Amino acid sequence: MNRYHTDCLERPLFLAFRRLGALVASYPYWFLLLPMLISAGMGNGFYYLPQRKDNDIEGQFTPLGGPAKAERAVIKKLFPTNDSALFSAQRLYTEGTYASLIAVSRTGNILSPANLQEVLNVDITVQRMSGSGHNFSKLCSHTVASACASSNPLLELLNSSVKHIDNLNLTFPMFHSGERPIFLALFLGGVTLGPADRVREAKALRLLYYLREDELADRELSLQWLNNFITSIPDLLKNLNLKSIQVSYITSLSRQEEFEGNAESIIPLMSITYLLTITFSIVSCNRLDCVRNKIWVATFGVVSSGLAVLTSFGLMMFCEVPFVVTVANAPFLVLGVGVDDMFILISCWQQTKVQSNVENRMADTYAAAAVSITITTLTDVVAFYIGTMSPFQSMKSFCIYTGTALLFCYLYNITFFGAVLAINGKREEENRHWLACKIVMEDDNPERSCMYNMCCVGGAFNRTTGAEEEHPMTAFFKKYYGPFLTNKWTKVFVVVFYGGYVASSIYGCFQMQEGIDLRNLATDDSYVIPFYESEDLYFSEYGPKVMVAVTEPLPYWNSSVRNEIEKCVESLENNSYVDRNLSESWLRVYEILSKNGNITLHSEDSFYHNLGRLFTFSPDYEQDIFLSNQTIEASRFFIQTVNVTTAVDKKTLLNQLREEAKNCKIPIVIYHPAFIFFDQYIEIIRNTIQNVAIASGVMLVISLLLIPHPICSLWVMFAIASIIVGVSGFMAYWRVNLDSISMINLVICIGFSVDFSAHISYAFVSSKKSSVNEKVIDALHLLGYPIVQGALSTVLGVVALSAAGSYIFRTFFKIMFLVISFGALHGLVFIPVFLTFLEFVINQIAG
Repeated sequence: MNRYHTDCLERPLFLAFRRLGALVASYPYWFLLLPMLISAGMGNGFYYLPQRKDNDIEGQFTPLGGPAKAERAVIKKLFPTNDSALFSAQRLYTEGTYASLIAVSRTGNILSPANLQEVLNVDITVQRMSGSGHNFSKLCSHTVASACASSNPLLELLNSSVKHIDNLNLTFPMFHSGERPIFLALFLGGVTLGPADRVREAKALRLLYYLREDELADRELSLQWLNNFITSIPDLLKNLNLKSIQVSYITSLSRQEEFEGNAESIIPLMSITYLLTITFSIVSCNRLDCVRNKIWVATFGVVSSGLAVLTSFGLMMFCEVPFVVTVANAPFLVLGVGVDDMFILISCWQQTKVQSNVENRMADTYAAAAVSITITTLTDVVAFYIGTMSPFQSMKSFCIYTGTALLFCYLYNITFFGAVLAINGKREEENRHWLACKIVMEDDNPERSCMYNMCCVGGAFNRTTGAEEEHPMTAFFKKYYGPFLTNKWTKVFVVVFYGGYVASSIYGCFQMQEGIDLRNLATDDSYVIPFYESEDLYFSEYGPKVMVAVTEPLPYWNSSVRNEIEKCVESLENNSYVDRNLSESWLRVYEILSKNGNITLHSEDSFYHNLGRLFTFSPDYEQDIFLSNQTIEASRFFIQTVNVTTAVDKKTLLNQLREEAKNCKIPIVIYHPAFIFFDQYIEIIRNTIQNVAIASGVMLVISLLLIPHPICSLWVMFAIASIIVGVSGFMAYWRVNLDSISMINLVICIGFSVDFSAHISYAFVSSKKSSVNEKVIDALHLLGYPIVQGALSTVLGVVALSAAGSYIFRTFFKIMFLVISFGALHGLVFIPVFLTFLEFVINQIAG
């Protein structure tokens, strides 16, 4: 193996850590006090926490610089809204300011007189609600008729009399009341049709209440009304004593408000996590020997991680880094990961000579742990900092906060925790009791009771090795687990088991869903969840009504230009996700009017002069034509999408429509407010692959530089790829989508998959044993138990999140559980077995 040995960085790092260990042992109180002072200073950054909070859903969970945002800017400039006189919901470039209810029949047909009467009662109640001293009629958006935009056109047609329902002869999805077409699919759901598309019955009705927002004063009053709606509607619905219908509701504020409440829901879990981690650390580091006991060391190891979080978060807030709700996951992760290096340092300390002075023991401890803890820190931190390249702000903020926290964890482990270890070492050197700090006898006193000898006698060590007595778990890995794992038949089983793991993981990867469901941004008990469920169940067949905007002045009176526009619209209508029968085009209507009214459109003067007739026929079309100095600077049309239900549908629709728009000879832009969120489906896979590829390449470089054997570095890269595939595949089995939240965890995968495999690989190549089986046993003997401790501590650090009432935090737990479980599985089972094949590989290369 020596011909492949590369220690250009490993050797200097080894010597530097040896000197640092001796220095910390010589001046422990300085290294104890300085991190505490830094933490106290940086902790003042939390003063700026209210200013640094940034939980805007669009800003956090949609791609920065997404195409739809540029498209929205174009629409906003060319087609400004006027909700005081010309309101049209389908022409909004935002979602608008609104309250919405869905009434679902308990008894069958929502259009039965009894059910409709209850819906009317709900409608009347909402319209009478007030906020800021104004009822709905004072704040509602106005149509061309200077009346409030209808909450539901069916209720408007009924004119408060449910008996008229049988006279309407409703058709679906479009219903023509006189010359006025109504897109009924937006308001009526769960429809059963009879002959000639007549509505026989329906299951749900939607009510929409739009409020004015164009003027700042109107917007503030509307927001007050909506806040009052959210607080009052539960009691109002209860007082109506509805027997035939079930009502769910939402507002334009709800999603954001519910999302912002997520972070507060996990504050109680933080104390549980710290308690679990401290308890585990103490129990796993506990010794029955009253001198060699590491209770205080373990406790301050957890405190060290807490100080790292305090320092890093405070520093980030001083640096004005946005604090988003995903960052609330970081302390759980940092706490779990931060104690990993502590377990490595304690394990290395226990291997040193007890009778050496503390300075030499600390030097040996740091030298032995140097490469292991440096590799794991570098890989974790670099993986997180690479994550800041993401176009999602939620991921950027999480990665920079967590990466910085892990960096401080490393610094505090080799300073603050090292100082605690040195002080504890001085106590052990003087053979003092761990609690009373009094000097105790090393040998049992036969004249005393067993209890006295157990509690008040200590300091024993292995006289053969000169080190502390082995922990039973450490001995287990050497005497039982290592020989079992290197058995020939065990290796065969491990290879077969690994084949099954890879096969099931790859299958799962093909079942993965993309994108975040916006309902998941709310807590499980939120009132918005029933609304989303009813919307999916009864109103999902028809998707967004998409704007098709011609963005440059054109000679519309030229028939060839009109033909080109028609070709563009038809190319979009030919898409499988578009219903061509539901398109809206002012130009088509204008041409029909010209034919019926003997109007010529072939001259500029005539074309512009007769536009007034079009606006008289349909006043809404005036909003679709941007006229300036008797020139149409821009215009727009609408196409109706259908069956856009899954993330794949949304991504495919958006890609196809944009591609058709790009191929069109006329300059057009396609847009709908929902496209702002659809953009995430396009970016998520591309960005995940990019981050994983870059991070994996960097991990390979770090491994090659710090692990003194290139073939072992390749095993580390193999572990990265294997764990990423495993986590991605099993995400699908656990119903976790690939979104900006889970993408964070896939980046974490890269760092964590290096951790366990790097520990074992480095211990393997550093072993002085002669055969590969003995090297594996030696590596497991040294690091098997610390890996188990690290894995369990990390899982305990995030396990409290499994009880959170929010998808964001549960998802974090699920993926971290998969990452740690598969990481430990590779570090303790797969990699050790595969390393035993190293001798064969080397011989083949040498041959």
